[in-house]
Amino acid sequence: MQTVTLNNGVEMPILGYGVYQIPPDRTEQAVADALTAGYRLLDTAAAYGNEEAVGRAIRNSGILREELFVTTKLWVQDAPAQDNTRRALETSLSKLGLDHVDLYLMHQPYGDVYGQWRAMETANREGLAKAIGVANFFPDRLLDLILNNEIAPAVNQIETHPFFQRTADQALMREHGVQHQSWGGFAEGKNDLFTHPVLSEIGKAHDKSAAQVVLRWLIQRDIVTIPKSVSPDRMAQNFDVFDFALTDQQMAQIAGLDTGTTLFFDHHDPEMVAWLSKRRLDN
Repeated sequence: MQTVTLNNGVEMPILGYGVYQIPPDRTEQAVADALTAGYRLLDTAAAYGNEEAVGRAIRNSGILREELFVTTKLWVQDAPAQDNTRRALETSLSKLGLDHVDLYLMHQPYGDVYGQWRAMETANREGLAKAIGVANFFPDRLLDLILNNEIAPAVNQIETHPFFQRTADQALMREHGVQHQSWGGFAEGKNDLFTHPVLSEIGKAHDKSAAQVVLRWLIQRDIVTIPKSVSPDRMAQNFDVFDFALTDQQMAQIAGLDTGTTLFFDHHDPEMVAWLSKRRLDN
């Protein structure tokens, strides 16, 4: 497995397994299958409602804890944000059955971001989270957080796929030592990604699928990716992307697919900001 080195020296696999939108009653088996396929980076979140199932799969796998890289995420917290962030992390650790996570991400750039981040910095210093980072932060919010806090985020997990490539975001992250991580790498199949003629034609040249081409494209851009599937066959296929390389011409062809806009929702949309900011978890 290829890895990236985060800004605090922590090694992170460049390819992992995400459990977004997998129902809790299917998550344990899905994670078990992913671990059997070779995945060692697992990505969950308090908001996904399946941390307990992820934890059970980890315990039942027999895999040593130090061989795994586990990520979970903090949802927007009510005041006092620092106290509630600490409680939220402890709740996640309890559900996962772990004494630490390898990466703890602030899931949304809303609420008392600074209070939440201060609590995350403390958790990082105490070893409860080996690395801390953010998700869904656009360049302005990310830079503001970097410039006004002691610890810079190690990771920013953002929507990134062939139709929304985030090249300017990645340039800023590289400048400040923040690792770019993709969510929605397959764009949930939008724009006919799995049968797209450009991606499919590139795939034929390597005897690979369009999905494998997308994962390889992300990896060659040094972007950590966490594809989701509940199919063991698809999991294995998604993992089989280290035996070929895209040419510069093929990378340029994929670059031409960028629309420069989200296919899901805009974090700058006032209605979306209000909805995400008001949502609370039942825990």
